[in-house]
Amino acid sequence: MRTVAVVGTSLAGLRSAQELRARGFEGRLVMIGAEPPYDRPPLSKDFLLGKISADDLALAGQDDLDALDAEWRVGIRAERLGREGVTLTDGTTIAADGYVIATGSVARTLGAARNLKGVHTLRTLEDAVSLKRELAAGPASVVVVGAGFIGAEVASACRLLGHGVTVIEAMPVPLAPVLGARMGAVAGELHAENDVRLIAGVAVAGFAGSDRVTGVRLADGREIRADLVVAGVGARPATAWLTGSGIAVDDGVLVDSGCVTANPRVIAVGDVARYRCRLRGRRVRAEHWTAANEQAGVAAENLLAGATVTHFARHGYFWSDQYGRRLQFAGVATEDVRIVEGDVASKRFVAAYHRGGALTGVFAIDSPRPFTKLRRAL
Repeated sequence: MRTVAVVGTSLAGLRSAQELRARGFEGRLVMIGAEPPYDRPPLSKDFLLGKISADDLALAGQDDLDALDAEWRVGIRAERLGREGVTLTDGTTIAADGYVIATGSVARTLGAARNLKGVHTLRTLEDAVSLKRELAAGPASVVVVGAGFIGAEVASACRLLGHGVTVIEAMPVPLAPVLGARMGAVAGELHAENDVRLIAGVAVAGFAGSDRVTGVRLADGREIRADLVVAGVGARPATAWLTGSGIAVDDGVLVDSGCVTANPRVIAVGDVARYRCRLRGRRVRAEHWTAANEQAGVAAENLLAGATVTHFARHGYFWSDQYGRRLQFAGVATEDVRIVEGDVASKRFVAAYHRGGALTGVFAIDSPRPFTKLRRAL
């Protein structure tokens, strides 16, 4: 293999490039991405709070980037993938023997508020800078739509900055698909405990305001005042550029348990990859930092081998910082969940999920050591 093109220069793309070099690839390496490599998780936490700057978000130092000996095409997007190679938005085409698809995902928007000022998403550094600028203008009534991890982290940051915050969640219990109903409810209690209003089980019906948003209308007829709205309603994989490529796409790039597509010269990693998870027995997309980081080594080895010789079989793990607390989760949630250390009332505990007597998952709040110990038993 003489040339590898890595499409996407965030965590998954950068780690894939580093893993290719670590495994002895000495050929031409082309890095293609709209943005330089930077760390996204702090955007909804320390960056919004002003604890770190944009310079602190770099995923690698200049020496590390130089060590890759790569050609960088930053500020340019991939437009399509075809037999001739990857065609970029500047009209050039990069031909390669191997391709890494690491284009990640893009934030879903609130379509009904598309033309209103004061409505934000939070996915990129540009998004975070824009939101941070508005928050700095003074106390405001902030409505966060979506009580997932991003929404909860934004709500936490806004509250710590002194804003009045309301969180609206369409599901009856926040985070239930991830943590299960019982632990999702426990996580949801953090909002009220920090003077943040949570409205769950009600969908957003529309928005008030002609030029700038002034309120959020709910399906039950209520209207919540809003000087600022942040949409935390998930993300969709960035796969439009693969139309007509022959690469199978269905809510992400379809890959096997080794992150390899039906074409062994093409791999996909990170948020964009919908891989066959042996632990769950189906395909999933793991939209978390650790998955993007850990998939890279597996995928790079398989690309260089020209076949799937190793598999990604790690239990899903992620963390979230909310209202000064650390939430950690690994594995798969089930209805059989038991508190094994600490107590729920204090919000300092470890919970274990079981299926048929077997440990399937672990969830903890402010209990990193016992969490790590139990996680090893998964």
